[in-house]
Amino acid sequence: MKKSLRFGAAAIAAVATLSLASCGFGGSSGDGGGEEGSTTLDLLVPSYSDGTKANWETVIKGFEKANPDIDVKLEVQSWDNLEKVVSTKIQAGEAPDIYNGGPFAGFVGDELLYPTEEVVSEETFSDFQESFLKNAEVDGTAYALPMIASARALFVNNALLEQAGVEAPTDWDSLLDAATKVSALGGGVAGYGMPLGSEEAQAEAAVWLWGGGGSFGDESEITIDTPENLVGAEQIKKMIDAGATQADPGSTQRSPLMDIFIQGKIGMQVGLPPTVGQIADGNPDLDYSIVPIPTKDGSPFTLGVMDQLMAFENDGDKQDAITKFFDYYYSADVYVPWVQAEGFLPVTKSGSEALAGEEALKPFLDVLPDAQFYPSTNPKWSAADGAFKSLFGQLQTKPAQDVLTEIQAQVDAG
Repeated sequence: MKKSLRFGAAAIAAVATLSLASCGFGGSSGDGGGEEGSTTLDLLVPSYSDGTKANWETVIKGFEKANPDIDVKLEVQSWDNLEKVVSTKIQAGEAPDIYNGGPFAGFVGDELLYPTEEVVSEETFSDFQESFLKNAEVDGTAYALPMIASARALFVNNALLEQAGVEAPTDWDSLLDAATKVSALGGGVAGYGMPLGSEEAQAEAAVWLWGGGGSFGDESEITIDTPENLVGAEQIKKMIDAGATQADPGSTQRSPLMDIFIQGKIGMQVGLPPTVGQIADGNPDLDYSIVPIPTKDGSPFTLGVMDQLMAFENDGDKQDAITKFFDYYYSADVYVPWVQAEGFLPVTKSGSEALAGEEALKPFLDVLPDAQFYPSTNPKWSAADGAFKSLFGQLQTKPAQDVLTEIQAQVDAG
């Protein structure tokens, strides 16, 4: 999977209902004048959509108008090329001043980045959702600015639950009961969509293991084989053994399974904001609701994913210009239209407030403050991610403890 959190065009159309025109948000050139005595900022970003370049150019045009002594030079790369491009630039001593990407711990280790608090105002820093800001920390210091977010919630087929005589669940006991009764309706209907296949096994694992009080560890240690994680893994087996899921969950991939939910054949499944647009396209008459993910005790939780902006120190004389750019970009009247145009969730409090009236987004915005994240600043996370994708589906046929032990062993082996 790419690092991109890009949502599809259908999802954007379904959830982005604020008027972009009222904010002056549309395509423009954004070319910097390069006047003598001005500061030039090099901005390297990935392409999230066909409109990404124009969206950034609009931001740049407004920023340069407000700051005529600063020019911004934009470079847009595909996600496939992005990490290679930034690595090549760094090796050549030409790191961008501002970079939009994913992993950043390596840059911190090489002492290349400004601490976040040195390149944003106090007002901007305090506007970030705390859970997202914490995920941008290395050794307690934030070195990246949260930029855009994705979150998970439970999509519920209201008609199937009503037919089964149950309500949307809030904890594991009510989820197991509801899913079992929906499955009992027959006719090829499954109570809960459980995708444990390789496409995104780590995400479904997080939903259950973290929902039971476990974690995958932190920046210093990856912890999979723990008593806390065993609670969630055993609950998955309980769901499977009770017939509460679709057939063969161990090899089921998330995307095709969500298609079955959209067709009206699954009672409940964890989904993303783009699912809203997919339903609008594939089955607009589907009677569904979006509710928080049930956890062991009903406590709030969501799996969060985010991309970041970061600032390279380079020769150190552009700190003030970088700060002005970040403060401009994260102002609500600039940031919210950008987020909407690209189909993301905002990572700022002011952004969430601005979009609070969006019915399709509200369930995701409500759970953002409780988001938990993969330990992506740990160098061993990539090994853990691969281990989940290759091994976690074995829960269908093997003891939960054995599966967690195997995953931990693969992580420790690197």
